[in-house]
Amino acid sequence: MTGRDRTSEPRRLEQLWASAFGDAYVDRNTGFDHREPFWRDRMAAMPCDRVLEVGCNVGGNLQWVAQAVPPRHVAGVDINEKALALLAHRVSGVQAVRSSARDLPFAAGAFDLVFTMGVLIHQPEETLPRVMAEMVRCSSRWILCGEYHAPATVDVPYRGEEGALFKRDYGRLFTESFPRLQLHDQGFLGRDDGWDDVTWWALELLP
Repeated sequence: MTGRDRTSEPRRLEQLWASAFGDAYVDRNTGFDHREPFWRDRMAAMPCDRVLEVGCNVGGNLQWVAQAVPPRHVAGVDINEKALALLAHRVSGVQAVRSSARDLPFAAGAFDLVFTMGVLIHQPEETLPRVMAEMVRCSSRWILCGEYHAPATVDVPYRGEEGALFKRDYGRLFTESFPRLQLHDQGFLGRDDGWDDVTWWALELLP
């Protein structure tokens, strides 16, 4: 990231995802039927009544979550207005909230499950701890993240943008940063199943 003011990275990336760059991502990501088995199994294994997705896009995950939890108890946060408008249309009854992941507009413990799918990978080093802390703050029991894995941080150029995608060991980062978190389960979602080689971690907050 030579030559770039690292203190401005969070704002730069939020503006990037809120712009036409983010709109193009929304347009590219359609068709989510392959996600149903994963969410059916996860919702059975992680009983919950209130769910928040941070970085919900158009609801490709929440459309399945809302079949297990009443939609009025489901919320999705995103920085992109086009994504939120499509979420509200596609998954009736859910809360579609425009917000930065750094400052979630919810009370502590407001949700039983807080999760991301392919969102922490787009957080720079400067804001990742804060986003993770906000996820933990808003959860009363479960944290789940599905992200690209690497043993140590790897900065991967993403569609011409530097500093916009990072592979990391997110499960380890959560458990090292938050001693109350215990690994509950984990797995891998490969391309043969319609996913994008995503590693997921399900973690539980201990009393």
